[in-house]
Amino acid sequence: MINITFPDGNIKGFENNLTGFDVAMSISEGLARNCVALELDSKLMDLNTTITQDSRVRLITTKDPEALEILRHSAAHVMAQAILHLYKDAKLTIGPSVENGFYYDIDMPPLSEDDFAKIEAEMKKTIKAKVPFRRRVVSKSEALEFYKDEPYKLEMINDLEDVDISFYEHDDFTDLCRGPHLPHTGFIKAVKLMKVSGAYWRADQTKAQLQRIYGTAFFTKKELNKYLHFLEEAKKRNHRKIGIALDLFSFHDEAPGMPFFHAKGMVVWNALLDYWRAEHRTAGYVETKTPILLQRSLWEKSGHWDNYRENMYFTTIDDNANAIKPMNCPGGMLMYKTKRHSYRDLPIRASEIGLVHRHELSGVLSGLFRVRAFHQDDAHIFMTPEQIQDEILGVLQLEERIYKTFGLGFNLELSTRPEKSIGTDAQWEVATKGLEAALDTYGKAYKINEGDGAFYGPKIDFHIKDALGRTWQCGTVQLDMSLPERFDLFYIDKDNEKRRPIMIHRTVYGSIERFFGILIEHFAGKFPLWMAPVQAVVLPINDDFAPYADDLRITFETAGVRTEVDSRTESLNKKVRDAQLDQIPLILTVGKKEKESRNLSVRTLDGNVRFGVTHPAFLDKVLSHIGQRKLDLEIF
Repeated sequence: MINITFPDGNIKGFENNLTGFDVAMSISEGLARNCVALELDSKLMDLNTTITQDSRVRLITTKDPEALEILRHSAAHVMAQAILHLYKDAKLTIGPSVENGFYYDIDMPPLSEDDFAKIEAEMKKTIKAKVPFRRRVVSKSEALEFYKDEPYKLEMINDLEDVDISFYEHDDFTDLCRGPHLPHTGFIKAVKLMKVSGAYWRADQTKAQLQRIYGTAFFTKKELNKYLHFLEEAKKRNHRKIGIALDLFSFHDEAPGMPFFHAKGMVVWNALLDYWRAEHRTAGYVETKTPILLQRSLWEKSGHWDNYRENMYFTTIDDNANAIKPMNCPGGMLMYKTKRHSYRDLPIRASEIGLVHRHELSGVLSGLFRVRAFHQDDAHIFMTPEQIQDEILGVLQLEERIYKTFGLGFNLELSTRPEKSIGTDAQWEVATKGLEAALDTYGKAYKINEGDGAFYGPKIDFHIKDALGRTWQCGTVQLDMSLPERFDLFYIDKDNEKRRPIMIHRTVYGSIERFFGILIEHFAGKFPLWMAPVQAVVLPINDDFAPYADDLRITFETAGVRTEVDSRTESLNKKVRDAQLDQIPLILTVGKKEKESRNLSVRTLDGNVRFGVTHPAFLDKVLSHIGQRKLDLEIF
């Protein structure tokens, strides 16, 4: 008798050895048709795996998150088979599933997207045939013999320590693979090749350049069409394209990975920082500033020299090695030590908009999302152990309040100690428990991300969700007991004894440059009124009314509304259209009627037009809307 324990705790007995498919069939034929794999004693396996002893089983259906990864990994095999059919001399390397799809790196002549149609057609032949995936285990010597003419596979096999190695076969195709895979190719209902790029074998520029072919796959055509629509929407919102169109920022070869913010971009930048500063003043923070260039000895003391040196920039001054700061923390430590602190001084909440530099490979630079020079909205909170929970709660509430202002939702993750870290086991235990307790009190669901903490402490990450449902890691809360130890920080407690403070590192925007880019895509360039580079534009119907239009500009600018005049000799319709393309929230048309009545005709980006708006009413509504930092365009 074999007893199978299901996730709900129910146990079912079977007389003989059985497969995952048999288990599914014992429940219902419909369930079996939708199963793609099983989790056997916490390990993902093929659905046709034979179960020979009492086990815990979870059936993986097409609705489970793991299923999509299995589907895409299987699709990568089908694509590789199709390419070998079409390009006989191609040599395979690896083909994993990745976020949103899969890829395969192949040594072959360069491809273009024009080649995708014939590859997809070849794939669909295999998919239509519903060819089973079969797992075969061989010895290492057998694997080496099988791949004797495949240099990349040979290299991979020689790196393996396993005595037994698994192959996966379907039809005439065999690949070195751990699996699991789908029961058969027919589960791949919708597949599309997306792009091709160059990639070096094992990311080593001294080795062969391969063709990396990306694709995606879904269980239904409806899901694929939804994803392709999402990509089109994301393409329209591309922050680099919008940034150029709205004259917000640019990049130049003379400073790779370092953005130049234009005048209009700086208006948005300052709106972000003005709001940030207002919220931090309310929350009891002071603002500080530290140098960007500090001596090597400081980075050795902080641990960055040993743990982060490959990402830093260096220079020598007066025979001393110096580094441009990749983080603001060590400077904050030095400032804390400039005076003696009592427990009555704590907590100290010290914020900083710090310019940092980190060396990123040119291949990963990506607009404002991945740069080499950026500003972090850091804060370092020094506190007593008794204040940990309240301070972390305060940070969580501050971050929630700020994200809500931009219409951003978020998910929380708690990341624990990584393999490469500093500090004692006891310090990590106290720090991790402190974050867990604060999160539990905060009351929102969170995910534990094992082993992904900072090298100096565990952390809480905020993954914000934008208008397209994409998530971005921005804010972080890191509890640190190591740097206060390294820098010998202390305070005097109520018993007049020296005590070590606990420290929080935290950001809200994270990288302000990256957050700026996220907001461009979140709003599709249509910023809320309070953030808009130009809040109102006055359009005189002809040159006769240009002086009056300029008088209005001065009046509104003086009152606090960023206003421009479009006095070009263009038609009024073209001026309106251009203002809409520039995403200007308020378009004011003035002619004889408006001048004589001292009223305004106001068009907003939501398509509404209001006639006969008095100047005082206009300013009252607009300034109130700006002051409340509203998101909507319903101003009147």
